[in-house]
Amino acid sequence: MPHIELPRALEDYFAFAETEPTRNGRRFSITLPYLDGERLDRLQWWYHITPAQEQMYEGGGLAFFRNRAIERFCRHIERWLDITAQRFHGDEPIPRLGSRQAGSAAATIAPVTSAQAELAPVERVVNG
Repeated sequence: MPHIELPRALEDYFAFAETEPTRNGRRFSITLPYLDGERLDRLQWWYHITPAQEQMYEGGGLAFFRNRAIERFCRHIERWLDITAQRFHGDEPIPRLGSRQAGSAAATIAPVTSAQAELAPVERVVNG
């Protein structure tokens, strides 16, 4: 069973935005809103383009890096759906998140080995 059962391509559900440009470049976000039951939630992907990158590809750098970000975001979503054994479905303008049936090819999560368990905890860094 596929992870995405929508009438249109996943990219058609994306919303795009840009923050204020700085001298270091431009920041963009791609957002996928979805309904989890009756709760509206979202997945978001951010990417940055420097002035030099924008001028690449004969001035088409903006489109190139946007398409690359869309591809990466789609792979991220598909992997997230696979790992969490969920799927996007529905005919509404906003996709619905649901679980996959038990008989599907859901990913199995490998148990943590003792070598993995002995790894030192990762320190969290907060930007701000």
